[in-house]
Amino acid sequence: MSPSFQPAAGSGRPDVAGLVARGIDFCRQDDWERGLAILGHLAQAAEKSALSGLFYSYLGYGIARCERRVEEGKKLCQHAIRIEFYQPENYFNLARTQLLGNDRRGAVSAIFKGLKIDPNSLELLTLQRELGVRRGPVIPFLSRDNPLNRLLGRLRHAVSGR
Repeated sequence: MSPSFQPAAGSGRPDVAGLVARGIDFCRQDDWERGLAILGHLAQAAEKSALSGLFYSYLGYGIARCERRVEEGKKLCQHAIRIEFYQPENYFNLARTQLLGNDRRGAVSAIFKGLKIDPNSLELLTLQRELGVRRGPVIPFLSRDNPLNRLLGRLRHAVSGR
């Protein structure tokens, strides 16, 4: 057992919550190698009911980012949201994972849902600003792809100078 996985004093078993927090902290600090080592070990060793949504969220984004297993990562991030729908960071990781899979629409949707939970989430607001936000269709009851909306949208863009 490596030093990262030392049992809690006197328990004979690792402190799962402490290890999850340590692994997530490494990931947040962009030390994905150490973070994923801890999270991956916990995924194999810990009782699944003891693992938080943030655990699955970071594990999902991490394996998508570092191991290019985007679909598996996306499923883990979606599982994280099912467990802890109220955690905006889960939506942030799902959005980043979907961007790795070239699913911009899915990423925008995840950001939107996360901002409904926490409109002040700095991570989500930053990612939204980086992606850009499309304006609504000029004629809202017609689809965005409708030729009239496309023409009027181009005119609005030209007139507004954006």
